[in-house]
Amino acid sequence: MASLILSTIILLLSLIVSSKADDFQKLSSYECGFNPFDDSRSEFNVKFYIVAILFIIFDLEVSFLFPFSVSFNAIGFLGVLSMLIFLLILTLGFIYEWQKGALDWS
Repeated sequence: MASLILSTIILLLSLIVSSKADDFQKLSSYECGFNPFDDSRSEFNVKFYIVAILFIIFDLEVSFLFPFSVSFNAIGFLGVLSMLIFLLILTLGFIYEWQKGALDWS
């Protein structure tokens, strides 16, 4: 019951206190680097999408480390060795992307 009351108070306060006026920053392009309301056939920089995909890939791969850290004592030598091979492949992929310039924003 307390959580329901607290969440209602927070919701009402955010509706009362927040500014409702649209300004230039709210209406501008967000993180994509091009105007979303422009011609759809115009050229755009693919660099943003490459960095976003690389982030998702490495983020998902790093999420495999959480179960490993929880069961570290129970997996034995073979489990630790397989995780070290996994981390080596992840590191080599990161170094490859870094050398190819996929992480440079220019």
